[in-house]
Amino acid sequence: MTRMLIIGPPGSGKGTQAARISDRLGIVAISTGDIFRANVKEMTPLGVEAKSYMDAGDYVQDSVTNKMVRDRLKEADVEDGFLLDGYPRTTAQVDELDDILASIDQQLDAVLQLTADDEELVKRLLGRAAQDGRTDDTEEVVRHRLDLYHEKTEEVVSKYADRGIVAKVDGIGGIDEVTDRVMTALKDVQ
Repeated sequence: MTRMLIIGPPGSGKGTQAARISDRLGIVAISTGDIFRANVKEMTPLGVEAKSYMDAGDYVQDSVTNKMVRDRLKEADVEDGFLLDGYPRTTAQVDELDDILASIDQQLDAVLQLTADDEELVKRLLGRAAQDGRTDDTEEVVRHRLDLYHEKTEEVVSKYADRGIVAKVDGIGGIDEVTDRVMTALKDVQ
């Protein structure tokens, strides 16, 4: 059983690699961003609340995100393992995830950190925004999201590094090349 999370700045390829890791390891990939976007599209109460944060490039409030993750990790399809993409993003969320996992007698096995140059990420995200028509990916918002990542999420990585479960992988390169690096790095931490 593998319980892990994938962390990296916006545009580093987390979603692409999460799907590939999920397929290779036979575990469910859970993307908080996908869940938020689906709720925004459906105009659910969660989506309405989340949209204002997302449009500004800010993190959705911990209370909303924590409840969503707690509920999701109670579902049957995560019994054989999971890969969280987009959570935790703050040290308070790390503590909450620890509590969630302890309540079901589990803990994380690995944390995969994808790394990439900020300017490369800005180019990627602006290209994706143009292609997909994403209103939340203007240059100002992208740079704000990168700043938030460096300010908040790198503290998360540090907490997990202290536990010895972080595998850092360069997210720049061909998709297959990055996946090969990921799978090699995961063997070293598990």
